[in-house]
Amino acid sequence: MCDEPPLPIRGSVTFLYTHDLPGTARFYAETLGLPLALDQGPCRIYRTGPSSFVGVCDKPDRAVEPAGVVFTMITPDVDGWWARLHQAGVRLDGPPRYSTTYRVYAFFAFDPNGYRIEFQQFRDSAWTGPA
Repeated sequence: MCDEPPLPIRGSVTFLYTHDLPGTARFYAETLGLPLALDQGPCRIYRTGPSSFVGVCDKPDRAVEPAGVVFTMITPDVDGWWARLHQAGVRLDGPPRYSTTYRVYAFFAFDPNGYRIEFQQFRDSAWTGPA
């Protein structure tokens, strides 16, 4: 049990990968009726609740691999999360970095099963989700 107070989590995005972005995007937007929160080009993010989202991304090389699943935590304190997880000895893919493609600041951690967990801050003025 962690004795430290929790760091803020403002929402979550689960990214799913596809071989057919237009068809998958239609399913989430039209079939499920989810509102589009952000179109990043190769990824579309849909609101699933007040502070949760699902993103569908055109990543054919990941579409059939379990390693392609990413659970994303939206936080204003990416550096704080990295420091805490680094100190705890969690396997990380490196320090936080800024993606010019997606305009996010983020890093990836791995759970004991190898699932990727992304801690991310959106830095795109078009983002309509939680801060």
